[in-house]
Amino acid sequence: MNWRNGCIGAAAVLLAACGSDEEPTAETAAPEAEAEQTTAAAEPETWGFALEEIEGSVQYEYGAKFAELVKEKTDGEVEVKLYTYGQLGGLTDIYDQVQSGAVQFAFGSGFLGGTVPESQLFSLNFVLTDNEKTNAEILNAPEFRKNEDLVASFRERDLQPLAIVPEGWQVWSANKEVRSPEDFDGMAIRTMDNRLLRETYSAYGADPTTMEYGELFSGMQLGQLDGNIQPVFAHQEMDFYKVQDYLIFANQAEFIATFMANSPWYDGLSQERKDVIEEAVTELVPYIHDVQTRLNTERLDIITENSDIELVYLTPEQREVFRERSLPVRDVFSEMVGERGTRLMNALLEQVEKADVDKSAAAAEPAAAEPADEQSEAEEPAMDEAA
Repeated sequence: MNWRNGCIGAAAVLLAACGSDEEPTAETAAPEAEAEQTTAAAEPETWGFALEEIEGSVQYEYGAKFAELVKEKTDGEVEVKLYTYGQLGGLTDIYDQVQSGAVQFAFGSGFLGGTVPESQLFSLNFVLTDNEKTNAEILNAPEFRKNEDLVASFRERDLQPLAIVPEGWQVWSANKEVRSPEDFDGMAIRTMDNRLLRETYSAYGADPTTMEYGELFSGMQLGQLDGNIQPVFAHQEMDFYKVQDYLIFANQAEFIATFMANSPWYDGLSQERKDVIEEAVTELVPYIHDVQTRLNTERLDIITENSDIELVYLTPEQREVFRERSLPVRDVFSEMVGERGTRLMNALLEQVEKADVDKSAAAAEPAAAEPADEQSEAEEPAMDEAA
């Protein structure tokens, strides 16, 4: 489905000579023409931004802050209009519209793999670190966000990647406790229509089952599904937790969305406008990390306060068993996306390994002398004097 921004109609100005039959001269018409030009110049430029999620979601909070920053940095010359999920159609409709330029910006997550196969990299399990803040920093560092293979894979589809937004851990829900692949044996778990996810959960011993998002609640309620994979906020927003007994945190993957623009439109922007976008997405990295942490924490509190659902957190040893089973799926990814996608995966793995090494080195450094001890010694005479 195609959608186009509304066009601004030109206003007709009627000039009348008062008390005279003379035609208006250039001098008498000039002030009115100047006023018309000033009005037109004052009309802000509008950029459309399509979201995959509803108001109150992580994507909505990102879009609202982005709009605020753009308006501020352009002194009100540009306004960003948000379109929440459903206003412009389904997910594929959103991708079609940003590719065609009907909207300037959009988010793309799991389903984007059908449009940009390389983006399925974010569906792989156990690729990132187990620290959400570190992951956000790695994914948005220039070494990865501006990686030529990442950029090329999007630009081939008339898209320009601008930022990568982790929205929190993907959490398993189930009607039984899951701590090992054996616990997944025969479990019908819903996955998106994504080969990598099907391969992953087959490797875990589950029975991956595709079902439309809107049918999930009834599917679990009627026993057609035994489990589900969603970030915490989705489990709460869609009431999935009400028809499941366990939430299992394996920290195997985060729900990740790519913030992207129509590339022909982006290429036509002035450098000043491009700088505004770059500054905004850079400022948003720590901001949206804090937002998603808060939202997921609040939603988990709502879940536990309104249900008897049991929370299960896998140990590092239990996670390692699943990680080993996920490794062959990387070969499937390489087969699907070819050399460019493989280079991109290896580039991300290198950044993750570097972050882990830096973390280990920092942990191994001897602790600095604590100034509190000096303060304590300095205060002793005063304490004695007081005594």
